[in-house]
Amino acid sequence: MKNVKILHLPLLFGFVYACFAQADFAPYFYDNGPYSQNGNLALFSLSEDTAVGTQIYSLNGSDPEGQEVRYGLSFDPGSKEYFRVDPVSGNITLVEQLDREKKDSIDVLVSITDGQSKVVERVTIFVMDANDEKPEFQNLPSIIDVLETTESGSSIYNVEAVDKDTGSGGSVSYFIQYPQSNVFAIDRDGVLRIKSGETLDYEKTKTHFVTVIAKDGGGNFNGKEQFMSSSATLTINVIDAQDTSPSFIGTPYFGYVYEISVPGSEIFTVSAKDGDVGNPNPIHYSFDEGDDGVFSINKTSGCITLLTLPIFLKREIFNIKVKASEVSREGRLMDYGLTTVVIRVVDLNNNPPTFYGEKGPQNMFELTMNEHPPEGEILRGLKITVNDSDQGANAKFNLRLIGPGRMLRVVPQTVLNEAQVTILVDDSAAMDYEKHHFLTYKLLAVEIDTPERFSATADIVIHLLDTNDNAPKFSSEYYIARIPENSPGGSNVVSVTATDPDSGPWGEVKYSIYGSGADLFLIQTASGIIYTQPWASLDAEVRSKYNFYVKAEDAEGKYSLAEVFVTVLDLNDHPPAFNDNFLETTMVIGAPVKIEAVDDDAEIPNNVIEYAIMKAEPDNNIFDIDADTGEIMLKSYIKSMAIIHNITKQRDCTWSLVVQARDRGQPSFSTTAVIKIDITEATQLSGGPLGSFLMQNRNKPLQILGMLAGAISLMVVVTVIISTATFMRNKKSNRILPNRRVRRRNREQQAWNFKNPFKKAENPAEKFRVEEEEEEEEEQQRKPEVLVVENVNYNNNVTNVVRQWPTPAPPCAPPLMPPPPLPNFSGERHWAVPTVSAAVAAKPKRKLLMTRQNSMNNALVSELKMRLEQKTLLKHV
Repeated sequence: MKNVKILHLPLLFGFVYACFAQADFAPYFYDNGPYSQNGNLALFSLSEDTAVGTQIYSLNGSDPEGQEVRYGLSFDPGSKEYFRVDPVSGNITLVEQLDREKKDSIDVLVSITDGQSKVVERVTIFVMDANDEKPEFQNLPSIIDVLETTESGSSIYNVEAVDKDTGSGGSVSYFIQYPQSNVFAIDRDGVLRIKSGETLDYEKTKTHFVTVIAKDGGGNFNGKEQFMSSSATLTINVIDAQDTSPSFIGTPYFGYVYEISVPGSEIFTVSAKDGDVGNPNPIHYSFDEGDDGVFSINKTSGCITLLTLPIFLKREIFNIKVKASEVSREGRLMDYGLTTVVIRVVDLNNNPPTFYGEKGPQNMFELTMNEHPPEGEILRGLKITVNDSDQGANAKFNLRLIGPGRMLRVVPQTVLNEAQVTILVDDSAAMDYEKHHFLTYKLLAVEIDTPERFSATADIVIHLLDTNDNAPKFSSEYYIARIPENSPGGSNVVSVTATDPDSGPWGEVKYSIYGSGADLFLIQTASGIIYTQPWASLDAEVRSKYNFYVKAEDAEGKYSLAEVFVTVLDLNDHPPAFNDNFLETTMVIGAPVKIEAVDDDAEIPNNVIEYAIMKAEPDNNIFDIDADTGEIMLKSYIKSMAIIHNITKQRDCTWSLVVQARDRGQPSFSTTAVIKIDITEATQLSGGPLGSFLMQNRNKPLQILGMLAGAISLMVVVTVIISTATFMRNKKSNRILPNRRVRRRNREQQAWNFKNPFKKAENPAEKFRVEEEEEEEEEQQRKPEVLVVENVNYNNNVTNVVRQWPTPAPPCAPPLMPPPPLPNFSGERHWAVPTVSAAVAAKPKRKLLMTRQNSMNNALVSELKMRLEQKTLLKHV
């Protein structure tokens, strides 16, 4: 039995395992409560100001079998999809902007699956409010009418605004925007009132515009507290009421009675209007007092008329009070206003102002005078009187002078009855004969206070005489001229022009020139044409710029100056020229030979030279030349004499070259030179390695100087090191102590000579020779400087040690080579293109200083030439 149980026990366990394997339990969400950020979204809420793209929640669940779960999220058909879920992590992201005022809850289907079973749950997400809405007015903007008699503090309108937000963000308070109006006030509940102590007045302001602000109580938005507000305008029309008395228009009032007035003549008309302009009543006019029964007034029009003849009037001035009363619709008189009308009895204004001359009334006055009289001067040639025969205000008038500019002024400007007229000069500069040969003015007399405003005029004509008040003036401050250098004498250069606006001989201009640059030029005194002297020969190479002054002068010596700049234009009138007729030189293979020509023209391209080899014997195809620098070199493939021998098939290494130097002017000129060149190879000459180096670099002086400077520097460093080592050794042996006195003996100044830095000293021991005795004064003068050093040691032993140090003489500058003679260009120039054979030599300014190394270089070259000549002689023998 036991064996049977043992044999069948594994089968039993396999069957049970198979049964369990076939069972599958559905996955499930965790329910973590309403305030959790993960679970199944149950009772989850979200603020409407949450930014799109924010992760708002994480779905979280599990599978009983431990299988990996996936999450899903969906919406009802036709609904906007606000969220998106990551199926693996369960993270939910907001993808659409929320708006609680449009949708305050969102239904969502969330799901979880293990691949075989899927669980779907419907959850509701609540959208929480944020303060994102402004208050909205329900009844503004609006227009209301208010009677101007409405009492202070009365309510005139109720403002209403609604905010869609909840909580404090949905509560609304009201304010008035100041300083638009100080008449109205509004309660926090929106009741608009007339402010206490204020009243409306139609006559002052007919319409008021009140801006009302509705502000919410504030709330959270995007993590910050936010207050939102709106504004609207309320228009208040004030309705007029009968509360203002009539008022007169155009006060004060003045009327006049003249000597010719008759009964019934209109003296003055008053005008009044009802102060209640919105709904005015008609006006009734009457006298209150002061009319003395000699005047009457029209009740409806306000016209005051005379009732008697002026001769019966007992007073000159009447002050009449006029009453203007409102008439009600029932015909009774209501409020009224008073004003005063002043009526003056005056003389009749029947005489206008009149101008008089020496012979009676006159309306034309003439005067002749010089231009530019002094300012303030009286025009004494004008004798003018003005008169008005009326009396009082009728005889009061103003004088004015009307004409061009403000050159003259009249005195006096106000006249009563009669005055002598004086005319003064006010602007002397403007009285210019060149601008005005004569001046015409009108003298005007106009009554001031009369209704008739009588006036009179007189013409004043002033003839101006010319004076010499202007200096000649050039058309330009400077003149620029250009003339070719080959222009013959008497050629026109430039024409200058100056004008003098004065008349007669004062306006005639004479020209002259002066200055350091005017020697070669003349000017026609009348026309201003500048031309060259008949004997003048302009040469741009000698001088290309001239400047001088030209003077324009009138008959009385008034003048002005201008500057003339003359440029001599360069022409290509000089051919290139070599410094010598024939040149013999030696060329070392690998080193070029340089030739140079000079063109005396002044400007580019006339003095720019190009070089070319015209002919080479015995072979043309062996040399190249740099067209710009004139360097002659062998072809790049010629590295040795053997190559030359193979090319020419002869042993002779002497070439004759015909080199052309051509300028770039128009026309172009050229010159040729014959150059004899001996070709050799660089060899070890008697100078050793230094001589070979100098030979190879004879045309590179900077490289030679650099090598010498390096060698000298090396020698100085070695000398310093040796001196330092010697000093330290002597110090250790107590031979030379720090405390010493040095006495220098006079010696004769020796000349400084250059020594070969590569040559060793013949006897180095002589540099440190110590002498025990002093030599005679005469002998010491012939020796280098001797230093007598007195050493005092700590043992009080005194030893006089005399050391002789060979001091090298300071270098002196080698003498400059004398410059070659300048080419002689005397004689008359010809335009033919010359062909001249010339030797090539460097310009004096480019010669190097003569040194010992230069002498060695010259010696090496001479030795090389001597060998070449010997070789040539042996060949001919």
